[in-house]
Parts: sequence; structure tokens; C-alpha cells
Amino acid sequence: MADEDPGFSIHFEIYSKAEISEIIDLIDNAHQNNLSFKNTSSLYAVRRFIVELPQLVPILFNRNLSELIYSKFGTGYFISKSIYFDKPPNSNWFVAYHQDLTIAVEKKVKMPGFNAWTVKHDQLAVQPPLSLLVNNFTVRIHLDDTNDHNGALRVIPGSHMKGICRTDMIDRNFDSEVICNVPGGGVMLMRPLLLHASSKSASQTRRRVIHIEFSKQELPEPLQWAEKYILE
Repeated sequence: MADEDPGFSIHFEIYSKAEISEIIDLIDNAHQNNLSFKNTSSLYAVRRFIVELPQLVPILFNRNLSELIYSKFGTGYFISKSIYFDKPPNSNWFVAYHQDLTIAVEKKVKMPGFNAWTVKHDQLAVQPPLSLLVNNFTVRIHLDDTNDHNGALRVIPGSHMKGICRTDMIDRNFDSEVICNVPGGGVMLMRPLLLHASSKSASQTRRRVIHIEFSKQELPEPLQWAEKYILE
């Protein structure tokens, strides 16, 4: 994804129907048997997803996705964060416009350029220097059809080129919003600095997404990534 690009792209038919069914079956089985999964009908997120379900890696990183990542970003990247999102009718929420400005780390260490420490769902996060964020990218794997009726992402193309934005300064009359409709089996690639938001679902359909962040930069010692998974 070159710098002149809008900061996101959508790709269809990365997974077959059989692969999507296999992914969903493995998640559902883990949902019932793994204590780290929230075993309720309102499950909405599982963090450290690849750590919890490493058996999914060969399916998720099939030939289609592997070739897509290589063609867009080259080599040398590793997984730095993975989350499974589920938006069923009884677990519905919206997210205002924002950028993904934090990374997950193992321990809190005072370090120049690393600020705004937070803890969310027992996961320690920090905002790193901008130079680290600009080279990262995210893959969003869609297990269901996602559209403007069930909470598809809304993005502002090119906003990742403006550095860290004050979201309260977004001019809706000037910036062009795009709704990212992605069918099940498709993926969306995006830069973390891209301004993005998500509306509440207005339908009874689910929106299950596997969100995987990638980096190729080592953190200054003694900082360590909380979830680092190197793909073979």
C-alpha cells in the first residue's frame, strides 16, 4: 500500500466458503471450551486471538492472503496484535472517528517518545512515536457480509497522511467519507493512522471480524511487544 494510496483497500474472495466455515467452527468450539473466551451470547471481543487459537494461522494465512500482504507490504512483518470482534444484535455499539494510535506492550517502562499509557481488558497499551506507527498496517478478515446496515467501517481516505489528527477538527463538509462494504470471505487492509469509525448495527445480521495488526520494528529495550507472532 503505497503512500499515495488512500490508506485502505478492499479485496474480495480471499477465503472460500469452506475456509470461512472452518474458521467459524474453530472459534465456536473455542468459545465453549476456552476459559479466556467470554462464554456468553453477547461475546464481542477476544484479545490475543492468535495466541489463543494458533491453529487458525495456516487457514487465515492461506496463499491468497499471504500473496496479498507480500504484494502490498513486502516481507519482514510480524503480528503485533490480534483481536476477534463479534457484533451480534444483543452486543451492539458504535465507535466514533479515531486513529489506532497505541500498541500493546508487555510491561510499562518509561521511555522517551512513548506516552499515554492505558490498560484495557488487562492489556497494557502505549502511544509510540509516530515513526513507528506510519509503517504498520492492519488486516481485517471478514467472516460475514459487512455493509452500512450492520456497522461497516466508515473511513476518510488519505487521512493517514496527515499525521496524528484531532478528531474534533474533522470537517464533514470537506472530508469525503467512504463506507467500507466487505463481503464475507473478503479482507480490508488499512493503515492505523487512517481515520475510521463504526456505526451501530441496524440489522439482525452478525458482523464477525478478525483484526490483525502488523509491524516490522523492534521496540527499544527493555520494552517488549505483548503479542509478537512471527509467521513462518
